[in-house]
Amino acid sequence: MRFKTGGRLDFWTLENPIAGRSRRYRRIVIDEAAFAKDGDNKVEGSMMSIFEKAIKPTLYDFNGEVLVCSNSAGKNPDNFFYNICTDAQYGFVEYLATTADNPLLPKRLGHEDIATWTDRRTRLLAELARDNDLVYAQEYQAEFVDWSGVAFFSREKLLETGQPAAYPGSCDGVYAVIDTASKTGTDHDATAVTYFAINRFGPSAPLVILDWDIAQIEGATLETWLPSVFIRLEELARICGARGGALGAWIEDKNSGTILLQQAQRRGMMSRPINTKLTALGKDERAISVSGYVHRGQIKYSGHAFNKVSIYKRKSRNHLLDQVESFRIGDKDSDREDDLLDTFCYGISIGLGNSDGF
Repeated sequence: MRFKTGGRLDFWTLENPIAGRSRRYRRIVIDEAAFAKDGDNKVEGSMMSIFEKAIKPTLYDFNGEVLVCSNSAGKNPDNFFYNICTDAQYGFVEYLATTADNPLLPKRLGHEDIATWTDRRTRLLAELARDNDLVYAQEYQAEFVDWSGVAFFSREKLLETGQPAAYPGSCDGVYAVIDTASKTGTDHDATAVTYFAINRFGPSAPLVILDWDIAQIEGATLETWLPSVFIRLEELARICGARGGALGAWIEDKNSGTILLQQAQRRGMMSRPINTKLTALGKDERAISVSGYVHRGQIKYSGHAFNKVSIYKRKSRNHLLDQVESFRIGDKDSDREDDLLDTFCYGISIGLGNSDGF
């Protein structure tokens, strides 16, 4: 954007490793810095590398300044935002503003007078503080939280007063999320699918997990497996009174998922690739990205999904609950199954996130 006063405003994506290179700036603003790529300045494409090699040099000409904004994303020594906030060598001054510090949140409703709004705000903040776990500390208090070894997704948050939710009588639509692999053997990934109902009207949770499935499927049989997903979607759309019907399936666009997308499009089945910004994130980052929605109780297990038991790799259990509730941040050496966990995180991002899934 060029202004008649002679000024100019440039926009850069932090996925560009040469963002700003060769330009001259008086002021730079970086947003959501904690969720850019981790790594030191030797890691190509990392936020630290982009900042020190491309962004910081653009401030030299005019002795410019930089404002870096973000919520926290855990105590991570490889994270750019964590480093500039906690290590004085980078020369930043930290300013902390919590959710409670914002006098305009939550938004005052049209019919509320000041007294009613103030009372509701006080009660809401008290309820948030009462559930003072690590998600609250990070998402509302902007603290750097150490997630290592901590059970990240609480069953309590995914139930309604200790019980799974009923299938909705009506909803906006239902959709599926598929994570695929074409390998076989007990040491390799599975093909997993999770079904969601989304409803933005009414007092109930906006997202309900309706069903799930996981299996080891040979690459040659994936083509015959895919139609069963769309048959199940249509069935769930009827059961849940989906006003928009079956919204289709989101599929990770890599490995055998690419083949599934091609097969679905050839057969006229409604399918979409999951946004590459989401698939490029690590599991920890994806989990952190959706943690606020889970903590606020916006996602619930249905009774069917909660009570379902299936056999996978000779183990009979509820594999969705097992994978979601056993997930630990920072557990780099874990060999736990995580295909349903991936569909869980992707599904929340797609249903409740913005256009990019965040």
